[in-house]
Amino acid sequence: MTGLHRPGPGDTAATETHRAIEAVWRIESAVLIARLARIVGDIGTAEELAQDALVAALEQWPASGVPEQPGAWLMGTAKHRAIDLVRRRQTLERKHEEIGREVERAQEGIDDAATDEEVEDDLLGLIFMACHPILSKDARVALTLRVLGGLTTEEIARAFLVPVSTIAQRIVRAKRTLTEAHVRFEFPVGPDRVARLASVLEVIYLIFNEGYSATAGEDWVRPALCEDALRLGRILAELATTEPEVHGLVALMEIQASRLRARVGPSGEPILLLDQDRARWDHLLIRRGLASLDRADRLGGEIGPYALQAAIAACHARAATAAETDWPRIVALYDAVAVMAPSPVIELNRAVAVGMAFGPAAGLALVEALAAEPSLKTYHLLPAVRGDLLRKLGRSAEALIEFKRAASLTENGAERKLLHRRAAECAADGMAG
Repeated sequence: MTGLHRPGPGDTAATETHRAIEAVWRIESAVLIARLARIVGDIGTAEELAQDALVAALEQWPASGVPEQPGAWLMGTAKHRAIDLVRRRQTLERKHEEIGREVERAQEGIDDAATDEEVEDDLLGLIFMACHPILSKDARVALTLRVLGGLTTEEIARAFLVPVSTIAQRIVRAKRTLTEAHVRFEFPVGPDRVARLASVLEVIYLIFNEGYSATAGEDWVRPALCEDALRLGRILAELATTEPEVHGLVALMEIQASRLRARVGPSGEPILLLDQDRARWDHLLIRRGLASLDRADRLGGEIGPYALQAAIAACHARAATAAETDWPRIVALYDAVAVMAPSPVIELNRAVAVGMAFGPAAGLALVEALAAEPSLKTYHLLPAVRGDLLRKLGRSAEALIEFKRAASLTENGAERKLLHRRAAECAADGMAG
């Protein structure tokens, strides 16, 4: 929300109204900004108009009460301002016919309710605009959480453990870049659609991953970010119903999110997958994830990397115990991912699966082959995986060194404690031997 002064604790009615406004904003802001962006043509102006409507609500609703249709009230207020803005622009330059038609439509009925199809088109346009490949990953993530997630700059900064000024700059620069590049408000078609959709999916999964396994800070998981990503993914799945990879990504996030409660212990300490209490997994999320994976499969076409990774997650979800995990199938799925979306991180994950399916020596051989990979030089999971495989082979002294190196590389406090504990276990192995 904005930085406006909130009512004091003694003003109960105003406090309740303020809470209602916050709830309405969370629900309605994405649609509001999307429809305004179609009228005025850019995200920055659309968000400013939406914020103006929000300020009007904060000023008026405590006295007048929350309207029966608060979303329509906000849209009507913002549309009036948008029309005035477009009129002012029209005195300076000839506007596109599309904007003119939208203004006429808005003038015919300010309070008219958009059809479901119109709302869906507007949301899709906003998603593809905020996630445009012209923007950096960090900028896409910040802008998406701001205009689609309804998060404040402060909330985004807190979630990613960076200064508020950094997030504010990313959002401002992103809006400026989109405006200067004349990025259109549209649902891309043709050859451009594949690249644009890939950019959208990447942003949503980046948000989810930061919540699922935080890269920095003291908490290993940040469930609120996972929830934001899941909400965005589910919205996209409802809008792009015929895109298999959209459903594949939703399946992957649903199944991974099902483990969140089991990933941390009573004191917030990390619990690795094979040590988790599977009774604590959320089986409703698992069922939803498997249904999304089935939906992606039924749509046909070439299976994509998100759907393949969802199939890997499904192997874990279907196993009643860690011992029942179908590791050979997981290896085969990683083989397919490595062909479709090759990366050193995928190869490292594949090495873990090979180690589980065919023994630690086989997995270690693959890890050793990755040792010289430049992009993994400071990646803490490389020595962590090597340490795990070495310990399984009885080479605890070498494993201890690897776990200590992994601990020195991670920026996450909870994970650092876990790695130090594993190093201590290796030291104990040596003493016992």
